[in-house]
Amino acid sequence: MVFTSRAGGVSSSPYGSFNLGTHVGDNPEDVAANRARLTRVLDLPDIVYMEQLHTNTVTVIDGPQDGPVEATDALVTTTPNLGLAVLVADCVPVLLSDHAAGVVAAAHAGRMGARNGIVRNTVSTMVELGATPANIQVLLGPAASGRHYEVPADMAADVEAHLPGSRTKTTKGTPGIDVRAGLVRQLLSLGVTNIEADPRCTIEDEAFFSYRREGTTGRQAGVIWLNHPKES
Repeated sequence: MVFTSRAGGVSSSPYGSFNLGTHVGDNPEDVAANRARLTRVLDLPDIVYMEQLHTNTVTVIDGPQDGPVEATDALVTTTPNLGLAVLVADCVPVLLSDHAAGVVAAAHAGRMGARNGIVRNTVSTMVELGATPANIQVLLGPAASGRHYEVPADMAADVEAHLPGSRTKTTKGTPGIDVRAGLVRQLLSLGVTNIEADPRCTIEDEAFFSYRREGTTGRQAGVIWLNHPKES
């Protein structure tokens, strides 16, 4: 499991420098170079990306793809050495693994996807492939924190109704959402207890791309893969 930052790539401002998103207006050749560098550094034969649309759709894949997997916000695989990538710039990148069962997943949990159950659906799909909730390890990456993720009061109430534990107040005292907090509570309710969360806030930490802070900006990634074939 790894999370990238905005450092170490070839993209120019406002995408400087390790932008991995092809949909944000960056030079395609620079993005391709950054993605090739990531694949090389991680020593993986291939990394699969998604066409993320803030859905709750989960897709199981068994090998390299011809382009991004369309209209999905989570990928699950049992194939060794196949990287699964989730791109973010404030949304929560969620990486999940049950290495005993040989199942890993990457999920894009933005406000809408988290509200509508993308992580719950991802866990369910992993279980269908042999994973056990008690054995699933989860890492939530850098994302917009409740300290700075300001939303209208009715939106905060709506998300709270679907993802309990997510409603909060920002440092300004205004209604806010802490998606990671809501996801932790949801995961616990599913029997997933091995959870770690990177506390860094993408809105306040300029080491990361942040759509809320910058508008036009790049995307960092969370990447997960199975190191070894599933044991028989």
